Amino acid sequence: MTLTPAPQFPELDAQTLRIVGAIAEQGSITAAAEALGYSQPAVSQHLRRAEQRLGLALAERVGRSVRLTEAGEVLARHARTITNAFDAAAGELAGLSGLRSGRVRLAGFPTASSTVVPKLVKELSAKHPGLSISYLEAEPPEAVEAVRSGSVDVAITFSYPGDRVDPHQESAQGLTVDSLWQDEMLVALPAAHPAASHQRVRLEELAGETWIAGCPRCRGHLLQVTESAGYTPTIAYETDNFSAVLGMADAGIGIALVPTLALASTRVPEGIVLRPTARGHSRTIHVVTTEGASRVPAVAATLETLHSLDLARLELAEAGSSAR
Repeated sequence: MTLTPAPQFPELDAQTLRIVGAIAEQGSITAAAEALGYSQPAVSQHLRRAEQRLGLALAERVGRSVRLTEAGEVLARHARTITNAFDAAAGELAGLSGLRSGRVRLAGFPTASSTVVPKLVKELSAKHPGLSISYLEAEPPEAVEAVRSGSVDVAITFSYPGDRVDPHQESAQGLTVDSLWQDEMLVALPAAHPAASHQRVRLEELAGETWIAGCPRCRGHLLQVTESAGYTPTIAYETDNFSAVLGMADAGIGIALVPTLALASTRVPEGIVLRPTARGHSRTIHVVTTEGASRVPAVAATLETLHSLDLARLELAEAGSSAR
């Protein structure tokens, strides 16, 4: 029996994939070099050697910018998956002697910035002092896109049931989306409001009220739940500052629907009561990563720590739900 020699293909290396992926993400060789921590001449030289070895041009200059060729686009399309696998393998080897180094880049929505993220970073730093941690505040659509582009490793996001533009659906295809917990929505009312004495508030009772709306996604949720209750709310004030929302409600100029998580870092005025809705409205808190990223020890440690914060979250939720 005669064995047929395997066809010879140009040899690819992880560094070339990282560089091409960075050029696709950053839009220029200079920005790619900065993102990777290399000099611009070193990246240009590596790219030229890779093109000579492959026999294909990977990038071409267009004015002052650089555009990937068709071959470059092919490599960029596979770069994230392949470099993740390399990182996972290297990480597992490093993990044999414990997580003594590594990097994790986080993103999260504004409320998470003052609640979940400080606890997460504190726990991670205590358990893994050699781990380098960075954080970017971003609303869910931008955070999901940052994970897809490779500029972020782990994103903490949220979604509302029935959200027509939920970033965890079509735009998150090819990513891993895990649900962390349900964040109950509460109605913020002046203590003198007739509905303040109820254990749970029926939104139908609030049809004639003036409302204070939050971020665009929160505003969309308010419109959706009040529509289900049979009316379109009168929204006179809009702010994503929850201290301002509660201040306005305390002044008696409007009422609001606020997530429990927001109360963990916001002082609730004495004249405000917080009540869950009769239908138990809530939003879901998610964690988003690329597929296979959990094999990278730094990402795995982050996910494990996030899940271990459940008890602290429940305590925050109980404190918020029982407020006056």
